[in-house]
Amino acid sequence: MPDSNPNEPERAARALPANLRRDQPLVPIDSVAGRALMAVIAILTFLAALSAGAAVLASRASDQWRGAVSNEMTIQIRPDSHRNIEEDVSRAVALAQALDGIESARAVPKAESDKLLEPWLGTGLDLVELPIPRLIVLRIASGANPDIASFGPALRREVPTAILDDHRLWVRRLSAMAGTIVASGFAIVLLVLTAAALAVAFATRGAMAGSRDSVEVLHFVGADDDFIAREFQSRFIRLGLKGGAFGGLAAIVAIVLLGFVASRWSATPEAEQLQALFGAFEIGWSGYAAVALVAVVVAAIAGLVSRFTVRHYLRMLA
Repeated sequence: MPDSNPNEPERAARALPANLRRDQPLVPIDSVAGRALMAVIAILTFLAALSAGAAVLASRASDQWRGAVSNEMTIQIRPDSHRNIEEDVSRAVALAQALDGIESARAVPKAESDKLLEPWLGTGLDLVELPIPRLIVLRIASGANPDIASFGPALRREVPTAILDDHRLWVRRLSAMAGTIVASGFAIVLLVLTAAALAVAFATRGAMAGSRDSVEVLHFVGADDDFIAREFQSRFIRLGLKGGAFGGLAAIVAIVLLGFVASRWSATPEAEQLQALFGAFEIGWSGYAAVALVAVVVAAIAGLVSRFTVRHYLRMLA
């Protein structure tokens, strides 16, 4: 028998596809397509995390609004040339203090009421001649349920120019607005996650097309479908984790920077408006947990979509 050539195994190995050679991964670890997909996943995760953080921020602000509004009522005393408004204010305060469940009743001084109009009318104006209503702020005791249905008519009988506002209409409007914002945020998150799933599906099909020869060889020599699917799944899970980590970290940095800028501008009227709407612009641990959850979900979607795509491709080969 002729002696076998010692270089024959080496030449045979070189004849194999690159990703079937010894110690070579089935799916290329570092490629332009992989880096592009990771960038796309990072951007989508950033957008989804910002949307989730905004939904949490709106929910927290809504809870603060409703807590502040539902614990108070106001009585408005309209000026009447035939009545003494100071006596009407005193009478309304006495009636409110006698109502069960009312912790305190405070008449807002006229100077303080005039100051509330400065943002619209400006400063330095003489408001004596203007018929400005007087306000009485009622604070409801914790857990109390005052009999507002009977108190309103009784107040009108004693003080005909009084109007009781229990803020129920505002609470309903705030709840509806906050619910719409939160639902919109989660809808955006779902749309972004769907876009991430489609991107991973197309990337997996591209990777399968690039490794078609290798996959067919493995498939026809009897390699288990689960083995091939796991190779692709592990690769795309790593891409999803990296992209999700970068995108989630960028979203957290953006939220922290926005909070820092809002705190630095706290003395400006614009910042006061933002603080009135969103509180201290802090999403809390629940918000950061939502951002981290988005990153994990993106990685899970990347792995599951790649696995389903590979198994579908292998079924077509079979």
